[in-house]
Amino acid sequence: MLLLRKVRDQVKKHPGLIPQFFFICLGMGGAFTYLFRLARGPHVVWNKSTNPEPWNQLSPSYQYKFLAINTDYKNLKKEGPDF
Repeated sequence: MLLLRKVRDQVKKHPGLIPQFFFICLGMGGAFTYLFRLARGPHVVWNKSTNPEPWNQLSPSYQYKFLAINTDYKNLKKEGPDF
């Protein structure tokens, strides 16, 4: 609580800090959102007893990358055997 009070006092004295605080909070929020998205992905194993290899159940058309510019995942064929 004391820290927030000091920040509020500094912002009142120096209003040019407002955009800096805004962009720092925006960056921290984006980083948290991206890490949360990575942690909930199908290739992450949190419980090995129920499904030790969940990535084997993904279809070949699943988009693994965050952004795929040249790859069309809808037209990919499965190249390997089923296990």
